[in-house]
Amino acid sequence: MSLYKTRVKEFEALLANDVIDQRSLKQLCFNGIPDGGGFRALCWRLLLGYLGPQRSTWTQTLQKKRQLYQQFIDEMIVSPGAGDSTGSDHPLSDGPESAWSTFFKDNEVLLQIDKDVRRLCPDISFFQQATEFPCQVVVNSNGERRLHSRVAPSRLSSANVEGKFGMTKINLITKRAQENYEAMEEGLEAHWEVVQRILFLFAKLNPGIGYVQGMNEIVGPIYYVLASDPNTVFRQFAEADCFFCFTALMGEIRDFFIKTLDESEGGIKAMMNKMTKLLEVKDLEVWQRLRDQELYPQYYGFRWLTLLLSQEFPLPDVVRIWDSVLSDENRFEFLVLVCCAMIILLRDQILEQDFASNVKLLQNFPPMDINVVLLKATTLK
Repeated sequence: MSLYKTRVKEFEALLANDVIDQRSLKQLCFNGIPDGGGFRALCWRLLLGYLGPQRSTWTQTLQKKRQLYQQFIDEMIVSPGAGDSTGSDHPLSDGPESAWSTFFKDNEVLLQIDKDVRRLCPDISFFQQATEFPCQVVVNSNGERRLHSRVAPSRLSSANVEGKFGMTKINLITKRAQENYEAMEEGLEAHWEVVQRILFLFAKLNPGIGYVQGMNEIVGPIYYVLASDPNTVFRQFAEADCFFCFTALMGEIRDFFIKTLDESEGGIKAMMNKMTKLLEVKDLEVWQRLRDQELYPQYYGFRWLTLLLSQEFPLPDVVRIWDSVLSDENRFEFLVLVCCAMIILLRDQILEQDFASNVKLLQNFPPMDINVVLLKATTLK
């Protein structure tokens, strides 16, 4: 029997239990979850705590969470004038209770989200494709509930200009930059539009952190895995499940995205210090070279750690890395090991090159077999 088939049988046996042993699950997932069969989507739900270890609770949990998410959409993605029969609220209202005031403030956040999701994983076409299960209340709303339409740049075709000889109408020719990802027509929506909605609702429900650039890179792999599930029912509710899985993960790494917590024990500076100290222990020569060149981890490690390496590798490799990172008994310690391994694997170039070349090297990690990187990381334990 092949190694792949053996691992598939191990996952099947473990996931068939009435109570999933979390330790066994993490040990099994750490070495990589088999592609296909829906194993990864289910395991990530378990590893992120969205589903509990008891199988008997899954149906109720999923039903409750999915209904709650639909409620979020119904209540938070609405036109500001909806439900106001008195007309007392209007676009110029600036009171705290004004739906219009909230609408315009939300659009400031939405504008950044819109820009970021349109650039999500450009190397693959997945996020540009139409989802099989669009949100019906959104895609059949004549555009009123489509978030991207709220911040789409408008074009003025003509204007009245008052001059010396009275009012004159002139034509305005404006160029509009081509959108990275085009929006879908009525009745359809692309995967990036779904991700946009997830991030918008997260920002609305978590005003303490809101939306920070880079969160799109965190939600992307989760949504990709869940929306690619071969199980049709699970795939149908990928959006709701992704929202809660993403929220759970953000609960663990929120300190990375809050500047005031950079110095905290779980902050990004503490993580970079761990990586630097580990490098000093494991490869003193490389550590000294980077120190002498004053090439600090802020130049490269900040992005590596904050975004969980989601921008350094192709999406399939990122997914494989996350199998191990999410399975880590001491969450994110293995992430530090992977980052340190990446530096050590480039030691020959780092020792030969000058500051500028090394910055470019570390900010643009060269293509490499991800298994080589992960194997190196495990040897650093």
